[in-house]
Amino acid sequence: MNKMQEIKIEKVTLNIGVGEAGEKLDKACKILERISKRKVVKTKTNKRIPSWNIRPGLLIGCKTTLRGKDAIELLKRLLSANENKLKQSNVDKCGNVSFGIKEYIDIPDEEYDPSIGLVGLNVCVTLERPGYSVKKRKIRTHKLGARHIIKQEDAIKFMQENFGVKIE
Repeated sequence: MNKMQEIKIEKVTLNIGVGEAGEKLDKACKILERISKRKVVKTKTNKRIPSWNIRPGLLIGCKTTLRGKDAIELLKRLLSANENKLKQSNVDKCGNVSFGIKEYIDIPDEEYDPSIGLVGLNVCVTLERPGYSVKKRKIRTHKLGARHIIKQEDAIKFMQENFGVKIE
C-alpha cells in the first residue's frame, strides 16, 4: 500500500453538552477530566434561542481533545464501552466517526461517583491521511484530490482492522 494512502487518527474529541452553566457543567467537566486526564475547555453558545433560554456567550458544555498514543488507548476503552459495535450511520461521508456513550460508568475502569450522578458523552474521531495539512495550512492552501479524501468505506475498513469494530 502507498504510504500516502495510509489512514491514521488525527484526534479524538470528547464532548458533553449540558445546556446550562452551573453545577451540571462543573460535574460534566470533572467527568471529562477523569476519563481523559486532560484539561477541559468550556464551550459557549453563538446563537440566541429564546425558547431554550439560550443567549450568545452562555457556557453550555465542555470538551477535550486527545492526540497520538493517548487518543488510541482511550478510543479502545471507549469502543469497549460500546461493545465494539458501531452503526454505519456513525461514520460520515468524509470518514469521521462519531458515537455516544449513554453513561460514563460503562467505560472500563471508571467507577460511579454519587456526587456526580450519571452523565453521557459524545466521542468524535477524526481520521486523516498524510498530506492533509495542505488544506489546513495558512499559505497556499489547496483542496485535496478526490482519491486522497477518506470515504465512508475506507473509515469502516480502518476501524474494523485496527479496533475490531463490528458495523451493524
